[in-house]
Amino acid sequence: MAARSKISNLKSRTKPPREPFAAALAMLARRPYSVADLRRALQRKFPSHAGIADAVARLRSLGYLDDRKFAEQVASSLARNRAFGRHRIRRELKSRLVDYRHIEPALDRAFEESDERQLLERTLDRKLRTLKLPLTPRKLQSLCQSLLRRGFASSDIMKAVRQRPELKPVAEDLGLSEIGVDAIKE
Repeated sequence: MAARSKISNLKSRTKPPREPFAAALAMLARRPYSVADLRRALQRKFPSHAGIADAVARLRSLGYLDDRKFAEQVASSLARNRAFGRHRIRRELKSRLVDYRHIEPALDRAFEESDERQLLERTLDRKLRTLKLPLTPRKLQSLCQSLLRRGFASSDIMKAVRQRPELKPVAEDLGLSEIGVDAIKE
C-alpha cells in the first residue's frame, strides 16, 4: 500500500500545467529555448490556447527568454565543448529557430573566445590518433569529410592537412576535387 501512495503522490506532483505560462517556465527550467522554439513547443502542448502569445511576451519581458543570449550561449558552448566550426554552429542555431539577426553576432562572439584554427587543429589531432596507418586517399577523404561536417571551412581543412608531415604526401598527390572538399560550398 505504501508504494502505491508514493506513486500516486509522484503522479500528482508531475501533472502537466494547465496554462502556457506555467508550462513554459517548467520547460525553461529544464533547458534553454529560443523564442520560436518555445512558441512551437507550447503550440504543440496547447493547440488552441489563446494565452501562448501572452506567455511568450511575459517571459521575454521578464528576461527569461532572449534569442540573443540564447544564441551566444549555444554558440559558445558548441565551439568550446564540441569543437564545432562556424558553419556547423550556424546550422545548429538555424535548426533551433534562432532569429537570424542574432546568429552572426553570436558566432563572432563565440570565436572571440576560441580560435577556429586552434579548434580545427585540436580536432585534427584527435582524429589522427584514431586513424589507422598507412594513410590511403580514401582515409584522407573520410578525414576531410568529417572535418567538413564539424563545420570547418574547406580551405582551412586543406591548409591544416598539408601542414601535417604525416598527411602531406597523400594530400599533395590528390586534388581538392578528388577529396570532395570543394563539392560542399562554404
